[in-house]
Amino acid sequence: MSTGVETWDGADLPAPAPVPGTVPSAVPEVMRTADGVSGGGALFAQPETAPLGAVVPIHMAVTGATAIDDAILMAGELYAALSEVLLGTPVAVTTAVVAALSGSHLLIEDVPGVGKTVLARALAIALGADLSRVQGHPDLLPSDITGVTVFSPDTATWEFRPGPVFANVVLLDEMNRTPPRTQSALLESMEEQQVSVDGESWPLPRPHLVIGTQNPIGQLGTYPLAESQLDRFGLSTSIGYPDAEVEARLVLHGGGRFALDSLAPVADTARWERAIAATAEAYVVQEVADYAVALVRATRTAGSVRLGASPRATISLLRCAQAYAVLSGRSYVTPGDVQAVAVACLSHRLIVESSGGKGTELVAQIIADTPAPRT
Repeated sequence: MSTGVETWDGADLPAPAPVPGTVPSAVPEVMRTADGVSGGGALFAQPETAPLGAVVPIHMAVTGATAIDDAILMAGELYAALSEVLLGTPVAVTTAVVAALSGSHLLIEDVPGVGKTVLARALAIALGADLSRVQGHPDLLPSDITGVTVFSPDTATWEFRPGPVFANVVLLDEMNRTPPRTQSALLESMEEQQVSVDGESWPLPRPHLVIGTQNPIGQLGTYPLAESQLDRFGLSTSIGYPDAEVEARLVLHGGGRFALDSLAPVADTARWERAIAATAEAYVVQEVADYAVALVRATRTAGSVRLGASPRATISLLRCAQAYAVLSGRSYVTPGDVQAVAVACLSHRLIVESSGGKGTELVAQIIADTPAPRT
């Protein structure tokens, strides 16, 4: 079973069925401004009733669609865009879209060369966001990520120079090749959306998404990520080797890194932030919330688990279920949404005895053993 957003019994999900209105039309959209109408495929429009300088999606200006409608539309567009780059991996693509909609950090663990970095770059491009990339290595210092205070002879003062973490999307490639001291530099930024250096704190840009890639533990030159670090990643996924047909397309420059140059943004950071806020408003009944709590609490009492999932994991599980519901074209959460994201949300957080199997298998068993409510 591959890691990622999956169905409750562990079967990989197919690509989500197109939701009406979520597939971008081949006809270029237009941007309406105070001066009239201009073409060119713009994603945003200026309605007559909007304040001067404000922009809203063109379909919202024309049809009066709600914020959740636009989030559903963006989710479909984002899934389609990523699928053009990462071929034959619907589970990883779905997990990446859920991470973007829920505002969750994403951990990608797999062997080298299967497209981990390509997925991260494609996600940043499709979201119209700034991307910073940090290559993990044993000599990487915390200040190489967060930034450093330096003395300026011109002003005779100390000035803070932001590090690569000050971006909307931060890619930490092979982060488990960095020592624990450097890994810990991300704890504050991933949880509190700020960086503290020399007694002062600087807020990070919003939205802020950290994508960490790591090679499997046991490969040469790797340091296991600390439990507190793993708990800050809302989702984990793997990509796996492509099948023969997809690999043949890749070697003939179809998809993969070769598709990044032609990948167009489906949003900007303002639309992305609105989608996150709208997704958080997806309706959750008490029975579904109780079901999510029951799944997480069951991980703490499983016999082979030394460390179960935290309350932070419960919050993340429900947020990701809301995002999966939006990707499925709904404004409400069902028990099936919770089941679909549970493995990706919980498995990487569990510390399991060596004889207890994998975290993915344990979470799948917990889902099978825990009765789901009828809603």
